[in-house]
Amino acid sequence: MIEPKVFYRKLDSLLATISSRRSAKDYLFEILKKFEVTFGQDLHICKGKIYENKGSFFELIFSSVENVGLTEIYTDLSPVHALLKSGIYIFDDPSFTIDKSLVGSNEYAIPAALLVSSTESSWIFVFELSGGWVREEVEFSFNAIRRALDYKLFSEAMQSELQQTAKIQQSLLPSEEPQFDGYDIAVFSKQAELVGGDLYDFFNFDKNEFGFCIGDASGHGLPAALMVRDVVTGLRMGVEKHMKMVHTLKRLNEVVFRGTYSSSFISLFFGELEINGNLFYMNAGHPSPYLFKKRSVVPLPSTGMVIGAFPKMELSRSFVFMEKGDVLVAFTDGIVERTNPEGEFFGDKRLIDTVKVLKNKPSKEILKDLFDFAYEFGAGIKWEDDASILVIKRN
Repeated sequence: MIEPKVFYRKLDSLLATISSRRSAKDYLFEILKKFEVTFGQDLHICKGKIYENKGSFFELIFSSVENVGLTEIYTDLSPVHALLKSGIYIFDDPSFTIDKSLVGSNEYAIPAALLVSSTESSWIFVFELSGGWVREEVEFSFNAIRRALDYKLFSEAMQSELQQTAKIQQSLLPSEEPQFDGYDIAVFSKQAELVGGDLYDFFNFDKNEFGFCIGDASGHGLPAALMVRDVVTGLRMGVEKHMKMVHTLKRLNEVVFRGTYSSSFISLFFGELEINGNLFYMNAGHPSPYLFKKRSVVPLPSTGMVIGAFPKMELSRSFVFMEKGDVLVAFTDGIVERTNPEGEFFGDKRLIDTVKVLKNKPSKEILKDLFDFAYEFGAGIKWEDDASILVIKRN
């Protein structure tokens, strides 16, 4: 019987090889060969074969020996049902076997099989057991390999889906800042994961007026990304010049509230800026942006609750005037809630003090310096939450 420490060391080494591969699916053939070489003598396995699911049967796609024997495994057979149900099976009864071609030999060669699955297909690995095999060792090792491969293939599929989602999300957000006469606009967003829950968007009405928004879905990752998709799409469908902003956001709230797999709510700041400096805005539970004037800093607080938390929402709009030289800084809480190694928040005061020093610079420089300062405040540690900043300066 194999020494337990040796067995686990070999198993760990093989699993590490699998997990380090770029794609487990691409290396199924190599994995089978490595498995047979690594455990062939210890587990008494040989003549490995791989069959791929073709619907009503599994078709042979690889064999480590020339005399392949069985080339198709039909799923309507009872022994195959047993394998598909349990994930592994040792066919030590000749009357209940996955491979009838082995029954007529002088000494029945026992097939041992394991099922590997991905979101796209499934495969059956079949080995023959020679004398001296131990059921517990074979079942344990087959289960370990099966689970490792299943997880690897599932992780790759999910990663591929997330990458596609990230591309879709990136395509939804504007790739360039809008041009609005008399104003300097800059925006940047940093996601904590591959997909995130921060959003921003711009709405070009005409040469005298444009709209903008910045928002933050609760949580991050895929559920937050789904919320971003819904909100961006909803706003683009509902926003028009001379629209009733309050009515549009209330309707959007009803749609978001009915969502099942997205985040539970989203904060949103929405503004309409006229070329003369009039800014009409609504703040649905979003962190207060700040308007930096010559001698004061004006917060733009909430005018209603967050979107999606309740079936009905109360929301109003407010007004502020941007004079020449004024700077509007809107942000998500990933900025002000970034912590340093001592657990201290970056905070609104630190943001305000920083922008006061920077406000005479162009918007892109204000944005970059503020982002860099917040990042350095966190000692260069990876962002734990999505972080976004929007800067609008009236020239």
